[in-house]
Amino acid sequence: MQCAFEIGPGSGVYRPMLASLFEEVVAADIASAFLAQARHLTHNRPNIRAIEDSIVCSRFASGSFDLILCSEVIEHIEDSAAAQAEIGRIIKPNSVLIRSTPQKYSLSQISSKIAFLPGVVELVRWVYGEPMIEIGHINLMTAKDVQAQLRQAGFKFRECHVGGPYLPLVAEFFGRVGLRCAFAGER
Repeated sequence: MQCAFEIGPGSGVYRPMLASLFEEVVAADIASAFLAQARHLTHNRPNIRAIEDSIVCSRFASGSFDLILCSEVIEHIEDSAAAQAEIGRIIKPNSVLIRSTPQKYSLSQISSKIAFLPGVVELVRWVYGEPMIEIGHINLMTAKDVQAQLRQAGFKFRECHVGGPYLPLVAEFFGRVGLRCAFAGER
């Protein structure tokens, strides 16, 4: 595959992997702090380009990307249906969209405020090596709502997974054992 498009800050942890799989990776966001972090990685990987772009009104031509990774972004956009449609426009037909978003009534969403407590936010920033800015979730949806918007934008589902509690530090600090515990928590 030639070109991957990565939208938003939540997917920054995947950037090096995408750079090893694709000839070109475009990391896009509208926030300068996240773009600065993305540009930091371009020094080591010349096939990563960090640009300012909006998924509600992208500057890219229709069918530009082989894969789009949109992780933890849609909940920050008021008109998520427009964003889904724009993603559908810029991805090549029969390509892959990987999307994640918190579920409206999930345990993780209910407890997410903990990440911004003094001391905790510094730890999270250190673990992920990225800025953490509390910009708020303004558009939380249920899985049914997300799937309806994606269908309306012309997407077909190969796989769909609705997870349970999001326990990133368990997986990060305890490796495979922590990952198995996080998966068990989902059940």
